[in-house]
Amino acid sequence: FPFPILQYLPLPVSCPNVQRIVMVLFILCVKADLDGVETLSLIKNTNLCFSVRNPQSDETRDKIVFDPSEALEQDDGDREPPHHFKLKWEGSKKFSTLIALDEEGVKSAFKKLKKKKGKGGGEVDVPRDVTSDDSGDYVPVFAMECRGMEPYAFHPLGNEFRVVSEGGAVFDEDVDLSDGDWGEYDEENDAAVGVNEFESKIIAV
Repeated sequence: FPFPILQYLPLPVSCPNVQRIVMVLFILCVKADLDGVETLSLIKNTNLCFSVRNPQSDETRDKIVFDPSEALEQDDGDREPPHHFKLKWEGSKKFSTLIALDEEGVKSAFKKLKKKKGKGGGEVDVPRDVTSDDSGDYVPVFAMECRGMEPYAFHPLGNEFRVVSEGGAVFDEDVDLSDGDWGEYDEENDAAVGVNEFESKIIAV
């Protein structure tokens, strides 16, 4: 036979079940009508709840919970960077991970995006507090890098937001926005305080 038989073998084809796991930056944005509120901010050291999906299939995981201030314990041989949540999708050999970004992590992620895309990070800015000037507009409040999963819904648990009234009163317990509305009374300044028509969305940058 004049040629090696290997020359007649077909080229390798990609397997549809093999995931190409890529790190993606996601930004949680919220909006609400603020009444007597100076700032609405996300507390970073309490549990947050999201629903996530497999970017390679229609598999989902509803209402996963993690603490952005506490990374998961890792084995000595773990090659993944420190992360705050992980799961394995059906049929996958590797973990999919979620990393909650602090202020420095967000700046680094946006800097990488700027180099890669030639722009300042996409549709949104770095996360910050919602102020009275933002009333009714979407504001980025939290950033996370995900590998092998896509967060698609945010679920308020009732203890992740801090409200400061226009008079300076602080409300950081039981600011429950799970029903879309929250109200309280600023006794020191004799004024009503409210967050109404709360909505959220998650943007892939």
